[in-house]
Amino acid sequence: MINMTRKLFLWMLPLLALAACQKQVEKTETGMLVRLSGDNAKMVKLDVVNPHIIHVSATADAQFSDRKSLVVPDTLKKSGNWEMEQANGLAVLKTEFVHASVDLKSGEVKFTRPDGTPILIEKQGGGKSFVPSATEKGLYEIQQVFESSDDEAFYGLGQHQSDEFNYKGRNEELYQYNTKVSVPFVVSNKNYGLLWDNYSLTRFGDKRPYADLDQFKLYGVDGKEGGLTATYLVDSDPKNVFVQRSESSIDYENLTTVAKFPENFPFNHATITWEGEIEPSESGMYHFKLYYAGYTKVYVNNELVVPERWRTAWNPNTYKFKVNLEAGKRVPVKLEWQPDGGVSYVSLKALSPVDPAQQNQLALWSEAGRQMDYYFIAGDNMDEVISGYRHITGKAPIMPKWAMGFWQSRERYKTQEELLQVVNEYRRRGIPLDNIVQDWSYWKVDDWGSHKFDETRFPDPKAMIDSVHAMNAKIMISVWPKFYHTTDNYKAFDNNGWMYRRAVEDSIRDWIAPGYIGSFYDAYSEGARKLFWQQMNDELYSKGIDAWWMDASEPDILSNASMEYRKALSTPTALGSSTEYFNTYALMNAMAIYDGQRAVNPNTRVFLLTRSGFAGLQRYSTATWSGDIGTRWEDMKAQISAGLNFAMSGIPYWTMDIGGFCVEKRYETAKEGSADLDEWRELNTRWYQYGAFCPLYRAHGQFPYREIYNLAPEQHPAYQSMVYYTKLRYRLMPYIYTLAARTYFNDYTIMRAMVMDFASDKQVLNIGDQYMFGPSLLVAPVYEYKARTRNVYLPKGCGWYDFYTGVFYDGGQNVQADAPLTQMPMFVKEGSIVPMGGDIQYASQPTDEPVTLYVYTGKDASFDIYEDEDVNYNYEKGAYAVIPVSYNEATKTLTIGDRKGSFEGMKQNRQFRIVWMDKANAIKKSSVSKVVDYSGAVLTLKNEQRP
Repeated sequence: MINMTRKLFLWMLPLLALAACQKQVEKTETGMLVRLSGDNAKMVKLDVVNPHIIHVSATADAQFSDRKSLVVPDTLKKSGNWEMEQANGLAVLKTEFVHASVDLKSGEVKFTRPDGTPILIEKQGGGKSFVPSATEKGLYEIQQVFESSDDEAFYGLGQHQSDEFNYKGRNEELYQYNTKVSVPFVVSNKNYGLLWDNYSLTRFGDKRPYADLDQFKLYGVDGKEGGLTATYLVDSDPKNVFVQRSESSIDYENLTTVAKFPENFPFNHATITWEGEIEPSESGMYHFKLYYAGYTKVYVNNELVVPERWRTAWNPNTYKFKVNLEAGKRVPVKLEWQPDGGVSYVSLKALSPVDPAQQNQLALWSEAGRQMDYYFIAGDNMDEVISGYRHITGKAPIMPKWAMGFWQSRERYKTQEELLQVVNEYRRRGIPLDNIVQDWSYWKVDDWGSHKFDETRFPDPKAMIDSVHAMNAKIMISVWPKFYHTTDNYKAFDNNGWMYRRAVEDSIRDWIAPGYIGSFYDAYSEGARKLFWQQMNDELYSKGIDAWWMDASEPDILSNASMEYRKALSTPTALGSSTEYFNTYALMNAMAIYDGQRAVNPNTRVFLLTRSGFAGLQRYSTATWSGDIGTRWEDMKAQISAGLNFAMSGIPYWTMDIGGFCVEKRYETAKEGSADLDEWRELNTRWYQYGAFCPLYRAHGQFPYREIYNLAPEQHPAYQSMVYYTKLRYRLMPYIYTLAARTYFNDYTIMRAMVMDFASDKQVLNIGDQYMFGPSLLVAPVYEYKARTRNVYLPKGCGWYDFYTGVFYDGGQNVQADAPLTQMPMFVKEGSIVPMGGDIQYASQPTDEPVTLYVYTGKDASFDIYEDEDVNYNYEKGAYAVIPVSYNEATKTLTIGDRKGSFEGMKQNRQFRIVWMDKANAIKKSSVSKVVDYSGAVLTLKNEQRP
């Protein structure tokens, strides 16, 4: 026995020697690796991407995963000088901009400025958690927690619909759903960002899922403990009670849980109420989540905490609210619900209190991952942080110029003739238009996925497309990653193992006519992506289609399925389980089209619009829209904060269905002269005003038809306002297209939360209902019915000119701005130059009309006007021109500098019209001071109106 022990010891000596040789801290080619002795993370690795960016990896395994990132391209170049040192129990990486240290005992990572000023610190002890997944072999549930100061604010996370702006102290689930786009990128007002490189279901804030109401003691209206009193009224008649019963939860949020409703209950015109009292076992702030379709109100303690909200039956929404409750104290609660016809969805859940300090931390939890990966990005401002994000995930190409114009769409143009009539009518009326959109079901009813037009309704698609082009417009078409199992395209995928087959095996039928069986292709397969584009090219791109509308890219294989069944319907992927790759389908689908089109036609700009998205989407020339939102004022308001957070998620192009997609029935049947029609027209007027100042300007929705001339007659103020803002958008094209160029050259963000430009003004941290459009224009949408004024905050640090009157206001104050029906409040920042062109009908229309330079004096100003060939990629090779324009307040002079660069077809000579805006006088924009000829050489002009 002793001899055997000795032999074992001698056999292990080399292994022990190897272990002894492994240093706790190793310098690597791009950073350092730290080995830990704890029972959680075994290793932490830091890699320097550049002086501003550190990639942090941690693993609970013996080695790091070789999994390829979908978010960070292989082409990412790492550069910059750095040093490593070890002292006082820390290993430290130092760049010229940031120092990153790892505690050698706990693995805690800390980021500071070189002078030691903290930027971001992992929770004491490291804040890392790895819990082996109960369902996914080899994967972990992963969490990382960071400390956060009381004055910190968080933005980004994609685009969500609960009308939340600053996420400090809030909770958000990151998954993809119609109207919900999740991007795991957080930006802080402390001028850093965090990109969480994980693709599974992720939670920001509290890692716990919202729990049913049975976490409380529940009492019915009769005082009996056990549940709330649920009363089901037929036709909303209090005298016609279908059933009244005690329910211990309100959980009817998917196709599985709605089976718990009373059998055979007639939902049309019904009303259901849940009423009684809740008694918490803990004191503190409870976070509630309402999931609703139909008309919904919530009362807590006899106060209306959720005023009436509505969503269509098939497309529920989430709304969140907080209530402070006291342990052992019973509080009245009531939920009133009117389903929107047929079975709808509703639930009310809550999270019990946590310590406020914990709630306010920066925490991210993901359901499945092989290891932890995040990128820390530091800057001097938010633009530098977002630039760092794009350095990691890819540049945003310049969109084609026509995409900056107006897009007309509806659900849907049923014939070739209908579509062409719309383009003709816009041209006849002189309303600018650049893009007409053909939505779904242009194929035969049983031929989804064929990409073939139904020849009975679209007899000559090529001629239709050519006719659109002849009218100087473009055409975008809806393409889904969905295929009926009877189509040849489905079979081509399936023969290669590239289809998600579960939906076919389960015989899931969609909502078309009698219902057809189909499924989605596996976009994670490289071969499948190539085939998807090949099929699109054969039937659509080869006919002249200009752009792509990638619908249902969550992927929405079965709407309102439970989370578990959604995963089952889209697994396995070519890369692994759908649990691990739950959120990145739209990213891979966008890659398929971008790579495919650039391979076929490398010098025509790709344009995609997708309903879902993820970090890195911008590199595929892809924009996102906010899905099938409702036609309600609260939905319009929610788009403002949603769009701003999406922009701060690093993806510059975003849009929405102006007017909302899903229509309340009262608007569908509204008659001339009715109150409902008056409200419908006002809602669309306000939405068009707002939409004209989004990165992309696009109208779409269900009936009533969304063409401007179908919304209101020509003499109506609504029509006139919608036309005015559409023409204003086109007059601002020199400004807007320059902003588009900045997104590529300077990693710029077009739609800018106030905190991006005025971070030192603490009053802007929670302002999510006004924003900057580019550097100069402050936009304040009106989102309340019959409002004729609205409060606007003008930030400190500069003065502000009323866009319409020229009246000057000092910054650092709230003003009650005029907002007549036809006008949305807008202000121009003091020290701005805003170029405006003439009255054109499409974005690239040639014109000899001068470009007007509005010079808002009071501070120095500059604006570099960008031009290129509008639709190709020659700008990547330097084929573009910039005209620098600057104003010096001290000398009261405007300089139009030497033109830099050139491109084929560039206009050599032009005129500029100069309009001086002086804060001492309310100067009308019609007061032109001078017109000058410009041939590319420097010009200097004096403001002769000012002493």
